[in-house]
Amino acid sequence: MARCIGILTAGGDSPGLNAAIRAIGKSALNAYNMQVIGFRDGFRGLMENRTVLLEGEILSGILTLGGTILGTSRDKPHKMPVGSRVQNMTEVMLDNYHRHNLEALICIGGGGTQKNAHRLVQAGMHIMTLPKTIDNDVAMTDITFGFDTALSIATDAIDRLHSTAHSHHRIIVVEIMGHNTGWLGLGAGMASGADVILIPEIPYDIKQVADAIRRRRHRGKNFSIVAVSEGALSIESARKLAALRKKKQAGGDSKQQRKTTAALEVFKTQQNNNTLHLTRQLEALTGLESRLTILGHLQRGGTPTAADRILATRLGSACAAAIEEQHYGCMVAVKGETTELVPLEKVVGKRKVVPLDHPWIRAALETGTCLGNHVY
Repeated sequence: MARCIGILTAGGDSPGLNAAIRAIGKSALNAYNMQVIGFRDGFRGLMENRTVLLEGEILSGILTLGGTILGTSRDKPHKMPVGSRVQNMTEVMLDNYHRHNLEALICIGGGGTQKNAHRLVQAGMHIMTLPKTIDNDVAMTDITFGFDTALSIATDAIDRLHSTAHSHHRIIVVEIMGHNTGWLGLGAGMASGADVILIPEIPYDIKQVADAIRRRRHRGKNFSIVAVSEGALSIESARKLAALRKKKQAGGDSKQQRKTTAALEVFKTQQNNNTLHLTRQLEALTGLESRLTILGHLQRGGTPTAADRILATRLGSACAAAIEEQHYGCMVAVKGETTELVPLEKVVGKRKVVPLDHPWIRAALETGTCLGNHVY
């Protein structure tokens, strides 16, 4: 019987997924004589046993395609909506894993996928993972594939907004993806010459942002570009969120827990309109007409850059080689110009945030970019 490995893609789509599928499939077939099957739509496909045989014709021509030919979903093995209920379907997935006599299952995804993959390791499966996300926030790897493409798209979008901001003497606020980390917002803001960059790691003072824009106006520059990560918070909001989280961790009776959880949900709902509120505040404080542009899912689509294609290919081929050598329970991470196998227990539950002493932050400050808080 031919040796067989499986692949699934989970979480949000990201440029480079098809390049990774192709690299795993071609390496497994050509170098190690393994059969490769794909599970459709992430962990749900593994639960429902919906598969496709990944052979030459299917793997051909997908290197440059965005998205994922396997489809994806955000379903979790232990919290899977089935009918009207949410159930733990891990045992069903384990049965399907054994039904195909898999030597290993490769799960490609971001931080949530790493965590779910680790649960399958604990259930007894041989699992390997690859790190993908446009947010670049997976722990224990230098970079994730998808980030370079999203960075290029966001930078190009901000470049294009410069002309309308200049022509109409406006403030243009650009919302960039990044709920918890500012890699994409900081990188795109720096690359496009944004005048203000606001990221989750540095709570901002709206008055200092407005002051920076007014100083530009006094120097004869009647427009400004403000690049904002969607998860960026004001100092006041950051303190409120920290207090709510501390209260939740402190515990208490069930009534108190419900109230705290409800307060957190209200806070999250309010934050969905954060950049719109920020835009209106800046208009009121500076007297300059302000407009908001939300890049949204545009950043995740389209053809992956050459850098992401190469990175996904490197990681995919390294993953197939690791399985050949019977390494399991690891994420294939990027370390400089090489790859490294990192045990999943060192990855899960962690997030790679932008350090406050990172060279990008220092360079932004030294070139006169306002980061929203003079302390940094």
